[in-house]
Amino acid sequence: MSLRRSGRLIKATTTNTTVVPKQTDQLNDSTTTRPIKKEKKRQRSSSLSQPVVSKPTIKKEKSKPVTIKRTKIQNQFNEPANWKIVYERIREYRKTVSAPVDTMGCERLAEEQVPEKVSRFQTLVSLMLSSQTKDTVTSAAVKTLQSSLPGGLTLNSIIQVDEKVLDTYIKSVGFHNRKAKYIKDTAIILRDKYNGDIPDTIEGLTSLPGVGPKMGYLALQCAWKINAGIGVDVHVHRISNRLGWCDTVNGQPEDTRKQLESWLPKEYWRPINPLLVGFGQVTCLPRGPKCDECPVNDLCPSAVTAMKKVKKLKKELITDQENHVKVKLEEVEQDIKSVEFTGEHEPKFIKTEDSPLDW
Repeated sequence: MSLRRSGRLIKATTTNTTVVPKQTDQLNDSTTTRPIKKEKKRQRSSSLSQPVVSKPTIKKEKSKPVTIKRTKIQNQFNEPANWKIVYERIREYRKTVSAPVDTMGCERLAEEQVPEKVSRFQTLVSLMLSSQTKDTVTSAAVKTLQSSLPGGLTLNSIIQVDEKVLDTYIKSVGFHNRKAKYIKDTAIILRDKYNGDIPDTIEGLTSLPGVGPKMGYLALQCAWKINAGIGVDVHVHRISNRLGWCDTVNGQPEDTRKQLESWLPKEYWRPINPLLVGFGQVTCLPRGPKCDECPVNDLCPSAVTAMKKVKKLKKELITDQENHVKVKLEEVEQDIKSVEFTGEHEPKFIKTEDSPLDW
């Protein structure tokens, strides 16, 4: 072997010996350092991703209105004690305290200088618009129809007007889309089946779209002067239970009507609706009833009367020996009567999914 070749071999071996330890060191380092590097990367990625990844949120389900199932409620109810006294007190009270129903009730919205057929039809339309709508809003919507429809509020004008246009006229009332369709369909039925007039029976009226027992009995009373039943709306339903005149807290307005009719003399069937509706609009409110102002709070089973002691300063003028007038202040206790609503006998949620406008 030549000296040059042996030199190259020695150089190669020396270079290999110098390189190999470095490679082994790298391998050894990799076995120990790579997992740490990976953990650091993971830690970095997790720390970077923390602000981005939001915590799992618990979805809150929207509370759906609980509808009361139709329970079997007795139609009969015993005549309540002192009901005549309560009725007369409320009647006298309502003579001095006016309510929206007194001037804007559905029985007052039909025009006077129109044929009887047109007047009856306007009364029915007013009742259909009034469901779940305040009297002030209903009155304004009826006046809009009377003044804006070509030919006024008549059967033919309702048939001829487009349903969307009719909807714009009554958009202020509750469920106006559905009511526009009900009124259009009802007008066609009245034309084809009842010679352009409204039915004079409760069966005929309640067969019309969107017309329930409350509207039917009120239409008979106001349009036909037929006293066939009590028109029970939310006010009558609520106040009758509060006064203990019926026991339908888990029932429907129809249950209240049947119980009231089982003992209330027939001559009271018509006036009881505007009487209690107005009373419920101004005094016996759905929330926060004004029990202190109520004329029957001493006979109402839903109110409790308590005497509270209140400290007040009593002023007295006294004259001393030198005829100097001084004011003497004295703290005295006074008993004040307080009437509070107990919340008992309160009807539950009465809307139904099938026909929410039938009362």
